[in-house]
Amino acid sequence: MTFFFVFLAILSLLALAIRKAHRNTYEAVLHKVQVGRSEDGDGALRILQLSDLHLEKLSITPDDLYEKLKEEAIDLIALTGDFLDREESIVKLGPYLTALKQLNPTYGMYAVFGNHDYVLQGESFERLKATLEAHGCVVLQNETKTITVNGQTVNIIGIDDFYTGRSDIEKAYAGVKDGLNLVLTHDPDIVPHMKDYHFDYLLSGHFHGGQIHWPKPYHLAKMSKTLTERNMIKGYHEWDGKPFYINEGLGQTGVNIRIGSKPEVTLHLLALSSRREAVKAV
Repeated sequence: MTFFFVFLAILSLLALAIRKAHRNTYEAVLHKVQVGRSEDGDGALRILQLSDLHLEKLSITPDDLYEKLKEEAIDLIALTGDFLDREESIVKLGPYLTALKQLNPTYGMYAVFGNHDYVLQGESFERLKATLEAHGCVVLQNETKTITVNGQTVNIIGIDDFYTGRSDIEKAYAGVKDGLNLVLTHDPDIVPHMKDYHFDYLLSGHFHGGQIHWPKPYHLAKMSKTLTERNMIKGYHEWDGKPFYINEGLGQTGVNIRIGSKPEVTLHLLALSSRREAVKAV
């Protein structure tokens, strides 16, 4: 009888833990990261980053997202891949893109693809790309788009997914002009391979902050052989003095729970002319 009550107690605790882990998926956190400090009054480029929506297991609604962000001034929106796994989920993407477009980013929206997006092939993948473009999103697959901000050139360099072997850094940098280099890519494991390519800031995702980060995210060892062994799995980091950021993602994959991590949207304040240093504030 004692064993039975102990067993029930364990089951109850487990159920409560799973419920809390699922509840965590609704509690999106807005992180603000300042990168560099302006030395000549040119200010900062305000970049809103979303990553890893994983629409099949996303607890945040488009309205939730808009309400969280509607008071923020946003210059540019960066979407760093892993929108979905299945073609039938494409229809769910439109309302999120509409909500983001309503934030009126001054210089528009830009997107790169992640490994999960490439589960789609042929017409299905082209439909995903067309959906992004139909909502005003510039899709970058190893290519660069250049904008001018306060008289300064900003190169938005989109490098395709490293995890699935689609990255072509040389091709992505082919159109780069003299100016500030902002790199968008999905898998941050590409960073150690960019020794010969300058960037002022790189945005990525892929790791979900571990998603199940208890007591540590052992499963990430299968996803990265370089960064995770240095405990570079989320947030701001530097490699050879070059700053990059690993977003924890908005959605989940596998099971719709989070332990030791929260869904994240990030507002990066990138100084247009700066000394490289970062101060993070929640």
